[in-house]
Amino acid sequence: MKSIATRRTIAAVFGAAAFMLLSGCVTVPPGPADIAGTPWADQSGLHPGNGTQAWNHRPFPGKPATEFSYTRLEGRDAISVDAVGSASMLRQVLRIEPEDLGAVRFSWKVPALMEQADMALRDKDDAPVRVLLAFEGDRSRLSARDAALSELAHALTGEPMPYATLMYVWCNHREPGEVIPSPRTDRIRKLVVESGPSRLNRWLDYERDIRADYERVFGEQPGALVAIAIMTDSDNTRSRASAWYGPVRFLPASRRQGR
Repeated sequence: MKSIATRRTIAAVFGAAAFMLLSGCVTVPPGPADIAGTPWADQSGLHPGNGTQAWNHRPFPGKPATEFSYTRLEGRDAISVDAVGSASMLRQVLRIEPEDLGAVRFSWKVPALMEQADMALRDKDDAPVRVLLAFEGDRSRLSARDAALSELAHALTGEPMPYATLMYVWCNHREPGEVIPSPRTDRIRKLVVESGPSRLNRWLDYERDIRADYERVFGEQPGALVAIAIMTDSDNTRSRASAWYGPVRFLPASRRQGR
């Protein structure tokens, strides 16, 4: 039987590598797989081929899976998400080179916040909505701790954790613009784009400059964008969270500059 310390270490690895490619032996719950063929997925403009994969549901080993389903809500194509003490993500593997990074557009609707959640604390690190961007980078610059986490993740799952993961999040208390480092690894940082309960129960739309946000949050230029995900989790607070996500769209740098 694994010791408590070993179990905590493994749990930390999977939490820190929230965007790593999980091994093929992980069982994917039925249902979310057909999201790839929905109007929601089609609106991203990034279709499978040339390194881009279909949207795919990725559970985390040892954790109940969040439920994802396609729906129409208030005239919008949406993904309905329900997390009951659970954590998993809907993810698309892709590749956008640094010089092509422009803007990301996304939207969400959140009916309620989780009162006990605090993304700065390991045991309360839950969020009703997250949009995650994973990047390549110079892995020789990783700290010894992060390099060890990445190697352990690789040993457990067959893939290292990303060099850097930028999350757009809704926080209970911190103001928009604040950056919350992950309590598990410095290579995951959360940029608050919404705060508090004042704008609950309505669709909120965002357009973010990927390069500007990455440089501000990590203090360096980004590498290639290699994956994107949406994630609603409530496993740490053992609570329930629900939300709706609109399509995630990328606007290349050339198009954005010329609009």
